[in-house]
Amino acid sequence: MLKINNIFNSRFNCISVTFHTLIIFIISFNALSCKESSTFAQKVLYKESNSEKKPNIVFLLADDMGYGELGSYGQKIIRTPFLDSLASQGMRFTDFYAGTSVCSPSRAVLMTGLHTGHVTIRGNAGRINGSWNRVPLKKSEKTIGEMLQEAGYQTAMIGKWHLGVPEDISTWAKSRGFDYAVQEQWGTNNKGDEIDERVHWVNNNRDSVFYNYNNYKCLDEFRTNFALDYLDDKSTDKPFFLYMSYRIPHAHEFFLSETDLYADKIQEWPEIERRHAARITMLDSQIRRLFNKLIEIGELDNTLIIFSSDNGPHKENYHDDLFFKSSGGLKGKKRDMYEGGIRVPMIAYWKGKISKNAVSDHQATFYDVMPTLAEVANTTIPHRIDGISFMPELIGKPQKQHDFLYWEIQEGPSIEGFSQAVRKGKWKAVRRGDNYHTELYNLTEDLFEKNDISSQHPEIVEKANALFKSESEESEHFQYSGGVFR
Repeated sequence: MLKINNIFNSRFNCISVTFHTLIIFIISFNALSCKESSTFAQKVLYKESNSEKKPNIVFLLADDMGYGELGSYGQKIIRTPFLDSLASQGMRFTDFYAGTSVCSPSRAVLMTGLHTGHVTIRGNAGRINGSWNRVPLKKSEKTIGEMLQEAGYQTAMIGKWHLGVPEDISTWAKSRGFDYAVQEQWGTNNKGDEIDERVHWVNNNRDSVFYNYNNYKCLDEFRTNFALDYLDDKSTDKPFFLYMSYRIPHAHEFFLSETDLYADKIQEWPEIERRHAARITMLDSQIRRLFNKLIEIGELDNTLIIFSSDNGPHKENYHDDLFFKSSGGLKGKKRDMYEGGIRVPMIAYWKGKISKNAVSDHQATFYDVMPTLAEVANTTIPHRIDGISFMPELIGKPQKQHDFLYWEIQEGPSIEGFSQAVRKGKWKAVRRGDNYHTELYNLTEDLFEKNDISSQHPEIVEKANALFKSESEESEHFQYSGGVFR
């Protein structure tokens, strides 16, 4: 397995007291005996504590995992014991939302703190250079990685990036705020050659490692090995940010090795469903490995861990999203603006900071992650964003609420691929570009969005339409941005 900068070949089992630490102790001692200097000493200690002991951050992102695919979110069949345990030891959000309902724009929202009416990427592809193709983030859209680099963090991204284009490595993760990046790629390179998506590129194209599926239980075992090596070899004198972008349970893993997980269901379930369940249980095991590594290297106590998914469950490659009730009964799936397409699981764990077995109904979303991590890292947000930090919610402090949450998506060049949604308190409005009608739901009374009550509340619909128009800035890549109204 490829090792990263193998400069740490031994473990240190003793703790050395540095001269700098001794000075802080002396200041603290003097402050206790001198009232006049007590305030100054506290300020110095606070400043030093923040500069030397910033928390590590691990963000774990599943690919197409539905709201109902974890036991802690109501799943009765698929086994996810570790993530369920993590939820019981931390906080589980009930009203957390992805950036939108498909991969690339949702991840763009996560990385920039901008919602899909403002961020560059609003679909898996857009109009660029005269054709319908992938759209990269603009360089002016700073990422979480870039923000945390400036705050003194060492940063790593492993897995699916999906925010660049294959022919331009300046759009790859290594060039967008990650000191260490291992990512898949697909499409054609700058020479016009087809890229094998099994190849994982290390630090842009400085190195590459081929994924041989015969040697691993699943692709995410292969990727987790990189993460474990990174945690072993990272610097010990700086905090770290690790963004683990997993593949599971996305429909199109190149190959999956044979597995005997859920072997007792072979006669009962279609094989595609057995493998779907098996892969989610495999992901649970890989996250357990990562957690155990944090314990082994002594970093767990000072690490915030967040787990979520980039959008709702898929219905692709013959998988039926209703077989395991992957959305938890919510209406819709991947690419839909209904709750099943955008409401996702979110678990936060931070030993000693987040209360055990906590459940939050705070309405939060991907564009809140950047300001939250900025507050965790005690740094400034790099540009105008749409998010609100949910750090207070995590640690039991008064939490500021959103006036509304906004989403849009453009899948394909036709008007049928454009949809918008807004949530304002209990109200949820959905508008598809091809029908010129705004649907309205009361989520408090109708969580599964069965009854469109728009005709009963024209004043609420009018407010939603105003948001659909104002929040969607026009984009050269997405012709229906700005909303579709007669």
